[in-house]
Amino acid sequence: MHKVQWILNKIHTRESLIRQCTIWRAKQQKIVFTNGCFDILHHGHLDLLANAADKGNVLVVGLNSDSSVRRLKGPERPITNEKDREFQIASLLCVDAVCLFDEDTPLELIQALNPGVLVKGGDYNENNIVGAAHVKSYGGIVHIVPFVNGYSTSSLISYIKKL
Repeated sequence: MHKVQWILNKIHTRESLIRQCTIWRAKQQKIVFTNGCFDILHHGHLDLLANAADKGNVLVVGLNSDSSVRRLKGPERPITNEKDREFQIASLLCVDAVCLFDEDTPLELIQALNPGVLVKGGDYNENNIVGAAHVKSYGGIVHIVPFVNGYSTSSLISYIKKL
């Protein structure tokens, strides 16, 4: 298979991802889920994704749509549009699937997928991780990856604006 097609095959609709997760579960694969905007991909994002991938067999990434990012981050965001962000995340070897969600939080997507592990970065605690209670309700695990200091999209944007 050509590399570009391999990448595109990792980009899912919610419905196709639900079907794919059913297949993975039937094969006894532990599904790990994380989410974010991933606008201007940086070291902190990559560290989170690599660590998340280590927690199971397959890594699914929920990606905020452009309209969701604007509602969360303001009218000047995202810098990188959703199709480009999808392609970037799907291009990573540690990522097995990417799915856009348009809601403000990934709760509906998490409830549809029922991952075995939910992962977020160290800027969260278990009490404010959306979907944590749901995942724990069926015996799933919530894991927090330590925050990598010095890396944020907002600080990158500020730095670029100063140039």
